[in-house]
Amino acid sequence: MKNDMVIEKNQVFMRTASEIAAAGKEHLPSEFISSEHMIYSSPATLAFNSPGAQGFGVKRAALALPESVMLLVAPGCCGRNTSGMMDLPEYRDRFFFLLMDETDIVTGRHLGKIADAVKEILTVAEKRPSAVMLCITCVDALLGTDMDRVCRKATEEAGIPVLPAYMYALTREGRLPPMVHVRQTIYSLLSPVKKCSTSMNILGEFTAFDKESELFSLLFSVGIRTIREIGTCRDFAEYQKMAEANFNLILNPEARYCAKDMETRLGIPSVEIKRMYRLEKIRRQYALLAAALGVEFSQEPYYEKAKACVDAFSKKAHGKHICVGEWTDADPFELSLALAEAGATVDEIYGTVSEDNLYYIRALAQISPDTRIYSNLSPTMMHYAIGQGKADVTIGRDAAYYHPEVPNVPFSQDEKPFGYYGLCKLLNAVMEVW
Repeated sequence: MKNDMVIEKNQVFMRTASEIAAAGKEHLPSEFISSEHMIYSSPATLAFNSPGAQGFGVKRAALALPESVMLLVAPGCCGRNTSGMMDLPEYRDRFFFLLMDETDIVTGRHLGKIADAVKEILTVAEKRPSAVMLCITCVDALLGTDMDRVCRKATEEAGIPVLPAYMYALTREGRLPPMVHVRQTIYSLLSPVKKCSTSMNILGEFTAFDKESELFSLLFSVGIRTIREIGTCRDFAEYQKMAEANFNLILNPEARYCAKDMETRLGIPSVEIKRMYRLEKIRRQYALLAAALGVEFSQEPYYEKAKACVDAFSKKAHGKHICVGEWTDADPFELSLALAEAGATVDEIYGTVSEDNLYYIRALAQISPDTRIYSNLSPTMMHYAIGQGKADVTIGRDAAYYHPEVPNVPFSQDEKPFGYYGLCKLLNAVMEVW
């Protein structure tokens, strides 16, 4: 294997599944470790790399707290792209700005203005907000600002909860990355109440999971009466009822930290399962969930329907070439493994390699060793030959950018797919464009 630190000029960095599997975690090429190189914010990665771009970056995520507003404290360049979100009806009148000048950046003078800015928001808001989400940028990360202290002071002076929302790209590789911290923040206003044995919460996303998923039917079949999600809470009063849950179901690992916090503060235990696209693994996940809850799920009807869908896909998949991106409702490596097991040829994957998905890459290397894996965040992606290869379909919006002439299945929507239903929805969408 060639030296990973020596990349020829104008050459895009890539490794095959077999090469990454052979290298292992200890010798993972530095181009796959975002903290070891500059970040390339191509049109393909802006949705998740930029906290203010499309998708659920920190700003949109923080406003998942019902009836909250946001005060963005930043230089003009950092706040500019937020103005576009204000055109969306659900975010109109929910953004306020405290712009920093050069003196603020050098001296931290802006910190003394925050409490007054919050008070001013209260005078102009049509309705008193439930909280003010204080969104701060890398400037305060570099200044070493104690934002918890700043928020406490603003809360005391303004008489309204002021909560931090860290838009710190610099801390993405740290113990509490921005999207992990913001999940903890939006549940931090829940207060302890008496528990309801038939009530539960789903944690992980900022919008709702698709109610067509069998997950809901299975839970209702074992006595659950109320399932709450932050994305379905119509107002702050309904949000507060999430504190009565008997348990939390984690469907995104980035919610582990907030679930632990809710267990400590509110006495709500949690159980975690993953969104997967491999048929047998989905069945296994549901079995594990049932065991954790001390119940039995009658999942066979859903399993058989999904199996028929997988069989139909497999008949059409042979000879079909697919490229998979990470701007989609799936782990691109787990999804690629599922597609390869079903008989499709996965030519390329664009994603962020981590310890969590190395397992899928090793398994993929056994059946598709030549699958090419690219780091979406690598600056060398500037040299990717747009439209190369012979893909029949692409999955994910970033994959569509790399292959603009190929039929694309974005599979990225606010209502999140899950389980057998999610698997069938994806496979049917792919077969429709073949």
